[in-house]
Amino acid sequence: MEATWQVQEAKNRFSEMIERAQSEGPQIITRHGRVVAKVVAADVGQGDAHGATAADGFASYLLTAPRVEGLQLPLRRSRKSPVRLGD
Repeated sequence: MEATWQVQEAKNRFSEMIERAQSEGPQIITRHGRVVAKVVAADVGQGDAHGATAADGFASYLLTAPRVEGLQLPLRRSRKSPVRLGD
């Protein structure tokens, strides 16, 4: 069961929030009514070889992104004059 905490309340009751993340599930933190963070217990699920779990969407996203090898980006030329040192 996800619980919702306002930032100030989460700061004041941080230990309790962590305990509840471990016993009850993810804890949502809001600022001005908008979700800004989610606290999940580190041992939730087994995770993959990198420790990413289904609850950790960002880590999973990065780990499943296609690999790009040999990518060469064009050199961008600056329009500014070069800085000359030691003249």
